[in-house]
Order: sequence, then C-alpha cells, then structure tokens
Amino acid sequence: MRNILVAVLLGMSILALAKQVQAQTWSGDSIVNPLTASPGDAAKGRMIVASRQTGLCLLCHSGPFPGERFQGNLAPDIGISVGHLSEAQLRARIVDPSRFNAGTIMPSYYRTEGFNRVAPKLAGQSILSGQEIEDVVAFLVSLKASALQ
Repeated sequence: MRNILVAVLLGMSILALAKQVQAQTWSGDSIVNPLTASPGDAAKGRMIVASRQTGLCLLCHSGPFPGERFQGNLAPDIGISVGHLSEAQLRARIVDPSRFNAGTIMPSYYRTEGFNRVAPKLAGQSILSGQEIEDVVAFLVSLKASALQ
C-alpha cells in the first residue's frame, strides 16, 4: 500500500511539473501551438500587462492604458508593436525574446534555462505560466483586432 501511495504521489508531481513549462513547437519565428489547452482570456491578459507585480510590461512599454501612470519609453508602444505580428509570433516573443535580439532587456517570460545568477528558489521556474502567456497573447491579439475596426 505504501509503495502505491509513493508511486501515485510521484506521478502527480511529475504531471504538475510537466504542466508548469510545456515544450514549445517553434516554427521559424513563431510558436504555432498554444502553451495550454485552455484559450487565453484577454481581460486577464490586460491585467497581467498592466500589473506592476506580474508582467511589468509597462516599465518599458507604453500602451492603450489611459489610467496607468508612468508608462515606459524604453521599448515600442504595445499597441503599435503588435500590429505586424501574428498570434504565433507574439507568443514566441513573450516566451523568449532573446531568440530575436540577443541584447534585449525584455525578460524571457517562459524560458527556464540558460540564465546566470538565478536564486536557488527560483531556478527552473518561468516568470509567467503557460496560461498567463496565453492570456497576454489573447489581449495583444485583441488590441490588433480593435485597431482594425
């Protein structure tokens, strides 16, 4: 009985780790497949982008957030930069922007390896979960759709 319990707990922890950071299918400059089975929620994505604790996007970017003070000017306006990218390209740039610009200061929100001086308790963890990435992508795609209207 004890061995069965250990096996079940081990299996559950492996599944939990697999859910944390799923493999991405890269195709050129894109990640074609979503990172989760659940579709992204644009409203949650907007909250992540505007959050000063989670996404921190507005430290460098500005965007269509009239209520947010002190938006960044180090990076392109979010509303403009999403205009020429597909959903798959947006996903790739959030997952690992260093694949496109090795000198970028934008963090790799979903990469977990290849970093220097990572605190031991944070090693192997992504900044955002796969679902949070999909939420941000849904928000960015919604900006693109509203600009076309």
